[in-house]
Amino acid sequence: MILVAGSANLDFVVRAPHIPAPGETVLGREFSTFPGGKGANQAVACARAGSAATRLLSAMGKDDFATPIEASLRDAGVGLVTIRVTGTPTGTAFICVSDDAENAITVAPGANACLMPEHLPNLQGVSHLLLQLETPLPTVIAFAQAARAQDVTVVLNAAPAQALPGELLALVDILIVNEGELASITQCKGSIALALQQLVVPTVVVTLGHRGSCARTPTHLLFQNAYPITPVDTTAAGDTFCGTLVAALSQGRGMAAALRYASAASALCCTRPGAQSSIPMASEVADFLELQSAPHHRTTDAPQTYCGMTP
Repeated sequence: MILVAGSANLDFVVRAPHIPAPGETVLGREFSTFPGGKGANQAVACARAGSAATRLLSAMGKDDFATPIEASLRDAGVGLVTIRVTGTPTGTAFICVSDDAENAITVAPGANACLMPEHLPNLQGVSHLLLQLETPLPTVIAFAQAARAQDVTVVLNAAPAQALPGELLALVDILIVNEGELASITQCKGSIALALQQLVVPTVVVTLGHRGSCARTPTHLLFQNAYPITPVDTTAAGDTFCGTLVAALSQGRGMAAALRYASAASALCCTRPGAQSSIPMASEVADFLELQSAPHHRTTDAPQTYCGMTP
């Protein structure tokens, strides 16, 4: 079983020609609300990846914002361990999506800030604990310590970007970051390869946007090309990647196969609007992969050069 411990938000999404610059007002168009939050999104991705029993530990308010989030999680087959907070609203996110599918996101944590170390449930039967950084950092550290003590694999998606204490990194088995998050953690202004040398985490996965992703394991350097798509909305693409990757690893797939599967799921996510509503089912990912003419797992000179990696 996978336990995801993290945030649950209701997303308020407006589409606009472009993301406003500081001081600029942009006239938007469509407005919708979607269940979101990094923790909830990643739990949905885990569950939809197939054959991965998933639970979400999160904190929500006693308000109407929590209702659609919990309904979406249940529909995806996610088991709920919900801490109900009195007097604090469920977390929200305000998202502007531009016509070129980029987004700008502001999060109001609300009840997510009330998730405490004592809320962690019994970890018996849990193989992987998946964490993010939209809940208090001391809570994340305490959860990682408890998981490490019980031989549960600790996976941290270090988002949103911030500097992290060595105490936390020492507890992590698999770190998942994008390029900006990697730079924030390492304070390295050089290549990805140089930044990876600064980390003692056994396995680090770096998402590279339209270039794909790379992974440094204890024994290999791997690169996964991105799949060509026409993006509609990139919201939750990273969360889809994280949840799907952990689900694949929990099912015994090797890192190369897990990267391929996660990349395909993330690509499909970008072709649809919303957060959890855009996360594909396992059957859709399988159909998508069947249509690809090449495995897209390569160690060619171009990606190695970009990351500064050599065989």
